[in-house]
Amino acid sequence: MNSADLLADAFERVREAVHAAVEGLSPDDLNARLDADANSIAWLVWHLTRIQDDHMADAAAVEQVWFSQGWADRFELPFPRGATGFGHSSKQVAAVRVQSAELLLGYYDAVHEQTLRFVHGLDDAALDSVVDESWSPPVTLGVRLISVLADDLQHVGQAAFVRGLVERR
Repeated sequence: MNSADLLADAFERVREAVHAAVEGLSPDDLNARLDADANSIAWLVWHLTRIQDDHMADAAAVEQVWFSQGWADRFELPFPRGATGFGHSSKQVAAVRVQSAELLLGYYDAVHEQTLRFVHGLDDAALDSVVDESWSPPVTLGVRLISVLADDLQHVGQAAFVRGLVERR
């Protein structure tokens, strides 16, 4: 197994976890917040997808799926079109409401496909290339990919936890 295969496998595991957290839920369940300041499943999955889309598109030097495939228009969120959820207030979290699991999974799957196309084309040398010089030390592509995976796994784990609580109500 090479680095590209390893990364593709990791992103595929995120995909499986996202589908397990979202499939079959009603809009009410997806948008439910356990208390006034809690994140909903919809917000958690939208946010992890937006961050992956933003970071992977930047690394691959392609347009974000959010824009290129019209997902920003389909979600109809009351934020600037480029919002990713980073730093969202409780009020902004509450504003992320989805009409269906299919909408949320459609966007996630489109980002996942673009991610896999990029990752499958990588070689080990590419992982050492610097993608962000604003940090000290500068961020390499390998570090950025692991950061995206860690963020994805943390948020999808939270979504799975919320799903369990919502289903037990």
